Amino acid sequence: MFTGIIESTGVVEHIEHSGANIHFTLSCPFTGELKIDQSVAHNGCCLTVVAIKDDRYTVTAIAETLEKTNLGSWETGTVVNLERCVQMNGRLDGHIVQGHVDKTGKVISIENKDGSYFITFQYDNHEGAFVTVPQGSVTVNGISLTVARSGADDFSVAIIPYTWEFTNLQFLKPGDLVNLEFDIIGKYIAKLISTNAHIKL
Repeated sequence: MFTGIIESTGVVEHIEHSGANIHFTLSCPFTGELKIDQSVAHNGCCLTVVAIKDDRYTVTAIAETLEKTNLGSWETGTVVNLERCVQMNGRLDGHIVQGHVDKTGKVISIENKDGSYFITFQYDNHEGAFVTVPQGSVTVNGISLTVARSGADDFSVAIIPYTWEFTNLQFLKPGDLVNLEFDIIGKYIAKLISTNAHIKL
């Protein structure tokens, strides 16, 4: 489990294709603290550390992960948001994040608000399974964010300067794909409502 509070960014150093899978080797400030089999969220996608050498470590993304996330668009030099799993004796500063990306969304616009930023994302929601609510939580590229404006298939967030500076949001441009994980409680409620839509209260 994660919180959506980014510890650091990492850089993709090497990419190796193996059948339908891709092995990504990255460098980051806390590589020396990692262990084999440890879970790390990469742009909000939980991946397992499979190898460590010097200041670099390797994770593997399987075909299903590549289909649901933006990992397939990574290149050497791509900057990635990183978070290690939450320690249960610590504070939950963000919100409950599973590291299971629901789908990708597209950057529609980025507005500079004299130091802060207002970003709008759009996503495919034809089944109505994924919803946001104003002042609710959503995870974008692994970052726990508060929804500022909510639509049926889009939403906007307001980004403070610190988050802009210390995550990969600063590199986004309209048309880019981001990983989205919607609030777990909201997903359960949406599922419950759709499953029992025939029941009259």
